[in-house]
Amino acid sequence: MNNLPLTFVIAVLIVFFAVSCAGNSNTSNDGDIDYKIIHVNIPDTFANAAELVSHIRIGWSLGNTLDTFGNTSSGYSWLGDGTFANTSVSQMETAWGNPVTSKEVFAALKKAGFNTIRIPVTWYKALGANNAIRADWMARVKTIVDYVIDNNMIAILNSHHDESIFKFTNAETEQSLTVYKRVWEQIAQTFKDYDERLVFEGLNEPRTKGAAHEWSGGNAEERNNLNKHYRLFVDTVRNSDGKNDRRILIINTYGASATQSAVDGLEIPADTVPDRIIVSVHFYEPYNFALNTNASFNSWNRNNSSDTSPITERVNRVYNKFASKGIPVIIGEFGAMNKGNEETRAKWAEFYVKTAMDKGIPCVWWDNGSFSGDGELFGLINRNNNVITYPKVLAGLIHGTSGWKFNH
Repeated sequence: MNNLPLTFVIAVLIVFFAVSCAGNSNTSNDGDIDYKIIHVNIPDTFANAAELVSHIRIGWSLGNTLDTFGNTSSGYSWLGDGTFANTSVSQMETAWGNPVTSKEVFAALKKAGFNTIRIPVTWYKALGANNAIRADWMARVKTIVDYVIDNNMIAILNSHHDESIFKFTNAETEQSLTVYKRVWEQIAQTFKDYDERLVFEGLNEPRTKGAAHEWSGGNAEERNNLNKHYRLFVDTVRNSDGKNDRRILIINTYGASATQSAVDGLEIPADTVPDRIIVSVHFYEPYNFALNTNASFNSWNRNNSSDTSPITERVNRVYNKFASKGIPVIIGEFGAMNKGNEETRAKWAEFYVKTAMDKGIPCVWWDNGSFSGDGELFGLINRNNNVITYPKVLAGLIHGTSGWKFNH
């Protein structure tokens, strides 16, 4: 065999290293939007929770889907024992107007730049005798988790809208803990052989519904009882089979609030393995712009401290309490609803995500699939055709993570 010319070898090596460094990178252009999409392979094991969090660029929640509950407009109702009357799994999944979830939506989200999917699930509606979870409901949850994992994304599976069975007053905690253990035993057993790309989130926004302190951090009694639930959560998962002895777990503050009392009141439970717990908080700030359904509150300006401080103060609070001490943090829900102000929302999204990312805190967008009406319009991707409805907001989210690529 003849020796290849040195110039040819050098050219080949240059191309090889260029491709290797780029990974699965590509540039996406939507009109005047230009942002870099970077796909980093997500490993199936992590040295610790901080390493997993470092792999999260931007996340997306499958809202108002597996987490539906209560009376619906579809002709079936909520029963006292926690089950829907005469309902199929697909009816429960679509009760709030979203379509049956397809694997294609996750492919579209990954192409758009998301690499983490949060899967909210209400379990109460599927409980039967002895708090056994309906087999067909568990199978459906498993299918959706598989869609995410098979697409090499991180999946966060939680208990969502289960305030009917998980309670935090002294009078109710003992019974709550019994049911809580039973539910998580079943979840842990079902997913015991899944690798570490699957993360369990013990609760969503744990609180007493209707209480005066519901969204302000709870009281000492409830925070104490919430911490009991988390200790049980960790013990239950660790004592189950398979790979759950090292699975990374997420715990939320009371109400997932970033208030000082909620943050200070959360205890990191003892664990049999070190550094496998993540703290999560939610905040939609500034409130009037992000969450108030009054459409007139549609302006935001990064040069106005009253617009930015509700974000920066909360990020700094959870960073100082947890992340700076080696306990990784995510913002498990955030968003700003559509008020006919896409360009402003895009600027807000970039500021919000960058503020958090600069502290090593990734964010997960709450998408409830809602695009019209006078409710909370957090829809980002149309799940009927898998098209991003607000590409400028998406660009803002991706721009906000611009520093993330330097961590990999």
